[in-house]
Amino acid sequence: MPAPAATVEAVDPSVLAAIDLGSNSFRLEIGQLSRGRYKRIDYLKETVRLGGGLDADGRLGEEAQARGLECLTRFAARLDGFDASQVRAVATQTLREARNRDAFLARARSVLGQPIEVISGREEARLIFAGVARLQPSERTRLVIDIGGRSTEMILGQGRTPRHAESFQVGSVSLSMRFFPDGRFTEAGFRAAQIAAGAELEEALQPFAPGQWVEALGSSGTVGAVSQLLAANGISDGAITPVGLRWCIEACLAAGHQDALELPGLKADRRAVLGGGLSILYTLAMQFGIDALQPARGALRQGVIFDLAERREAVLAQGRRGAADGTVRDLRDGSVQELQRRFGSDLLQAARVRRLALALYRSVAPRGLGDGGGLPGETARELGWAALLHEIGMSVSHHDHHRHSAYLLAHVDAPGFSQSQQRRVAELVLGHRGGLRKLGSTLEEETSLWPVLCLRLAAVLCHARNDVADTVASLKRVPQGAQLRLGAAWAGGHPRTMFLLSEETRAWERAGRLQLEVAEDR
Repeated sequence: MPAPAATVEAVDPSVLAAIDLGSNSFRLEIGQLSRGRYKRIDYLKETVRLGGGLDADGRLGEEAQARGLECLTRFAARLDGFDASQVRAVATQTLREARNRDAFLARARSVLGQPIEVISGREEARLIFAGVARLQPSERTRLVIDIGGRSTEMILGQGRTPRHAESFQVGSVSLSMRFFPDGRFTEAGFRAAQIAAGAELEEALQPFAPGQWVEALGSSGTVGAVSQLLAANGISDGAITPVGLRWCIEACLAAGHQDALELPGLKADRRAVLGGGLSILYTLAMQFGIDALQPARGALRQGVIFDLAERREAVLAQGRRGAADGTVRDLRDGSVQELQRRFGSDLLQAARVRRLALALYRSVAPRGLGDGGGLPGETARELGWAALLHEIGMSVSHHDHHRHSAYLLAHVDAPGFSQSQQRRVAELVLGHRGGLRKLGSTLEEETSLWPVLCLRLAAVLCHARNDVADTVASLKRVPQGAQLRLGAAWAGGHPRTMFLLSEETRAWERAGRLQLEVAEDR
């Protein structure tokens, strides 16, 4: 008789985990927030070099994918017992670039057991600053720099507020591969790498000029490695200075090759990307007048944890206060309100479509509205945001406004949202009217099918821009698809809406994905 499966003990809900799928390293941070204080519980880091696996066509090679999946398998084992709401995984520049990222992300999700969000460069910068600002608080105006494998983030901020954040497509992995091939260090290589880095960073000269900040901090791998190298060799106390950087470059040139570089404080896994990292740091020091870059406490992974904690608290607070007071409860809600303002949305119409779409969705949601931990599911939240933003494209043109709305949502900067989530919301908005075939395989997933149906029905029922009571319509699953039931008196008084609903049933029939029946209560 087989032994019973081991029971996985649930993890304290105040413990949260962040996974950072960087271009050079994958990191898992587990921490606990209590009364505003942060305590690290565990930290795992593996050098994966995902960014080194991108080929000339921008496709991620199988070898690099395998390294990433093996690492995520180990992370998944460490996360046994965590509820889905306690974990957030984000991916950065390599997966922003990779043409085959969706295929890798599908494999990674099956291994990790968690969705992985690809975040934009500016969102990455915002989260980096959040990590630094919380773990190293100050009211001084700061320049925070994070040099990753394939991108460099620069953030100007004060307190916990980032005033300006940008991401530049130059990193230690990409620069090392291009200008220090086969691990060889040459003067020409350093010179060319600095010119290339300077060209990419030149547009940052004005917003991040020395007069805009009073201290400079460096976050994460490259800065930490160079700081340790300088301290271990007695060159500085860990501060990264132009003198220290020149010493590092001279040491590389003297060695001639990364394998011959033997210095106290230099880890073996850092040698392959040191040339590119030093080139970026020296360029930053020269172009931006940085006399001393201090290593910072805090990085992207902690920022992700703090952001996750704020989202969870916002949802719980919403449950305590109710949902009708209009208060912004998490950063994404604020981003949605700002997009509504920027594009001149009809706020009353957006609110009535949202209310009705969510009311319909509650009765047909595949797994209800709750994800783990009793928190409202992200699918329901995405449906609500799509309803609030479904008409922003009217600022471009009334004709085909759903296409304009979807394009804007997929490409606009929206703090708090990952690129993955923006794309899902954009697909919902694209599908809220017109033919359904444009959604392609999206409707094959139940988590997309039912929100699209509910948003379309809500938009039709509210098309006259009048309030529609929740009691007017009810939606339920039936064996052949879905049935929308309407009060006979209301249906009789709204012949134009009934005509649009008949058109809607035909649209679903043509799509061949679901049969929609519209019936009247007698």
